[in-house]
Amino acid sequence: MQENQNQQATRNTRDRPPDRDANESLVLQRIIGEFTSLPPNSRRRMIETVSTFFGLSSQRVGSDPSALGEVRSPETLSAPFRFSEGEAPTPKEFMHKKAPTTDVERVACLAYYLTHYRGTPHFKTKDISDINMEAAQRRFSNTAFSVVNATNAGYLVPSVKGCKQLSSSGEQFVQALPDREAAREVLDRLKPRRGGKRVRRKAARTSNN
Repeated sequence: MQENQNQQATRNTRDRPPDRDANESLVLQRIIGEFTSLPPNSRRRMIETVSTFFGLSSQRVGSDPSALGEVRSPETLSAPFRFSEGEAPTPKEFMHKKAPTTDVERVACLAYYLTHYRGTPHFKTKDISDINMEAAQRRFSNTAFSVVNATNAGYLVPSVKGCKQLSSSGEQFVQALPDREAAREVLDRLKPRRGGKRVRRKAARTSNN
């Protein structure tokens, strides 16, 4: 009987699933290895998209991209990775903090929220309208018109299948808010220089002569 018990114990040990912690550690090392090849902003978007897909809430990362540029030492790779709950701001909180003053700025802020907190980098006018309602903002008189104006202002750019996405300048502008002076400096840097075409035309005429 003792021999049967020993054989049963051996079978139970053999049939156990692989160590879950060891598997998680291997997966985590692979993920971090892939993430190190991405720029900080891309890492943030990937983390938020994955957390949205699995119904998790990722810990909010500040505007300083260097926080995502840190590479953990090998000794800490085996530590369990967890998303902290409740760190992402609600749409209402985010809009209150950014304090946009025009419909165009409001579209840019809503687009930023969709991109970074809802895992929706490609969106349509209805998405802007829905998140605007969720943020308890006043209704747009014409959402489509406001989206077009935000695109013309350079905050949005065309995306796939008729969607829009937040432009680099739009992202920088929203990150600067609510500091109006810093936001204005972003816009000043992004304005095209005047006279460029005239200079090129004058140079072309000179070369022809």
